Amino acid sequence: GNGICKCRVCECFPNFTGSACDCSLDTAPCMASNGQICNGRGTCECGTCNCTDPKFQGPTCEMCQTCLGVCAEHKDCVQCRAFDKGEKKETCSQECMHFNMTRVESRDKLPQPGQPDPLSHCKEKDVDDCWFYFTYSVNSNGEANVHVVE
Repeated sequence: GNGICKCRVCECFPNFTGSACDCSLDTAPCMASNGQICNGRGTCECGTCNCTDPKFQGPTCEMCQTCLGVCAEHKDCVQCRAFDKGEKKETCSQECMHFNMTRVESRDKLPQPGQPDPLSHCKEKDVDDCWFYFTYSVNSNGEANVHVVE
């Protein structure tokens, strides 16, 4: 459906290539959330990412199981901003002002999946070995937003 057959040879429509016109030259499906093709960690071949960095996988080479996750990465800053404790308590005002923070009463008041911005739901342990819950998302303006359960 991406070309016409002439004398048993496919003549591809624009934006398609390959012997059966089955290779899309459209790079949109390879665009990662940071605006880079395949997150800068792969090549876009036929509209699909071929991840060249073995740690990264997924449709846009953005998933990394062995990398520090969003939750672990922001845990100390959320802890000091929301509860005034943890590893970064003393340096909180210098190191942890890179996100907007909203307190919510309970876990069911946290933003739910289905909103336009990618959202991470986090459950982390604090310095007192208690669980605390928060979400982390980045909006289209590049602003980070954290919702934390009081």
